[in-house]
Amino acid sequence: MTRFSKSTQKEPTSPGRWLLQDAKARFSELVRRVRSEGPQHVTVHGRDAVVVVSAEEFRRLEGERTGDALIAAMQASPARDIDIEPKREAMPVREIEL
Repeated sequence: MTRFSKSTQKEPTSPGRWLLQDAKARFSELVRRVRSEGPQHVTVHGRDAVVVVSAEEFRRLEGERTGDALIAAMQASPARDIDIEPKREAMPVREIEL
């Protein structure tokens, strides 16, 4: 009598693609492949759910958070000469009894 068991020790569905249960069961291999082969797609119900990328690739995609891009955009704006300083008006002060 031959027993067949469901094994998670199978190859990914296609290169760079993993079923969620396989990615969970073989996480160390998934990480190794990300480092050696590049981004790996994890699917849930046959659709891409996430893409696992290396930390270096993530930092490259995220870019530096220096604020330089915002400053450059504001300086390049055609509305850069508009005065946006709020006007100050004296507020009435009410008297109170102590």
